[in-house]
Amino acid sequence: MISKTSVVKSRNIVELKGAYEDRHSVNLIMDLCAGGELFDRIITKGHYSEREAANLCRQIVMVVHNCHSMGVMHRDLKPENFLFLSKDEDSPLKATDFGLSVFIKPGDVLKDLVGSAYYVAPEVLRRRYGSEADIWSAGVILYILLSGVPPFYGETEQSIFDSILRGNIDFSSDPWPSVSSSAKDLVRKMLRDDPKERLSAFEVLNHPWMREDGDASDKPLDVAVLTRMKQFRAMNKLKKVALKVIAENLSEEEIIGLKEMFKSMDTDNSGTITFEELKAGLPKLGTKLSESEVRQLMEAADVDGNGTIDYIEFITATMHMNRMEREEHLYTAFQYFDKDNSGYITMEELEQALRKYNMGDEKTIKEIIAEVDTDMDGRINYDEFVAMMRKGNPELVGNRRRK
Repeated sequence: MISKTSVVKSRNIVELKGAYEDRHSVNLIMDLCAGGELFDRIITKGHYSEREAANLCRQIVMVVHNCHSMGVMHRDLKPENFLFLSKDEDSPLKATDFGLSVFIKPGDVLKDLVGSAYYVAPEVLRRRYGSEADIWSAGVILYILLSGVPPFYGETEQSIFDSILRGNIDFSSDPWPSVSSSAKDLVRKMLRDDPKERLSAFEVLNHPWMREDGDASDKPLDVAVLTRMKQFRAMNKLKKVALKVIAENLSEEEIIGLKEMFKSMDTDNSGTITFEELKAGLPKLGTKLSESEVRQLMEAADVDGNGTIDYIEFITATMHMNRMEREEHLYTAFQYFDKDNSGYITMEELEQALRKYNMGDEKTIKEIIAEVDTDMDGRINYDEFVAMMRKGNPELVGNRRRK
């Protein structure tokens, strides 16, 4: 793992302004990116063109080019890791989160499985890869920018991986017939299965469609692209809270092994596990993870974002999914949200429950309802809730996989 100070100043990379240490922590002062995430800006705007997509992708690939020219591989390129510096129309896009980055020399072969499911390159899944995998991830982002959906999809981690390894890219469904042949040519060349045949960052930047004076059209893309992008991007925070509710209601018998595991890691008996305790405790349990994988596990389990994992967060993150699917657990979780026992979770009830976890903004509520409410009556019934809970959730994968 590299530090953010290892990357030169760049218009498109979040800058580290300074570091300050007190008795308890090291505080990193970085650029304030007040403009929000990449997809949020596009969706809020309501319309954009191939030329605007090319401008966004150019900035993403410029980051890749800068990193690769310094012998650095990012390894976790995804839309969530690109933020706008400000709300200005011409704000630069800034890359963040270099937690999985590594220094890499020409010819080096990496083997650890890291990254996020939708964006991971086939050679990463085969555990023999180099910096070309960053180009693949950027190509996946470009595909989504042009169509609103990822090129390789599945409802579980494994089904996404299988789709990536099959390598069949859809250029026939809408909106692809109306996308320029030049844009499709670039996507194909960024998503070549053989990394040796893939374009380099420099070659991508010089592609006719990508150049600032290139042939990307200014004609607006189909509005359906934005709808698909919003559905894909919406993080299902309801499910995250529901898992926590289930964890809080498991019997002592069901979680006794996990409780002992937690106590063995909590060496200072503080009731919480720090990153250092987690890193030291996992090997004792026979789990071999790299530091970056431990950090990813830490971030996934730390639901309230306070830098430590409490007992309930630990149980939530580690209990096996088949326990989640027991009917009584699902009904208990549903009742937690359905305060008036009406048989539906309303927008008001959802807002009330999520506010406890600082998730209750109006935008998030609407996104959750839209994602889960399949009969589109503006509320979530029990069957819709169960379908959501049993559906795969592959957002944070691979980087925490046991070896």
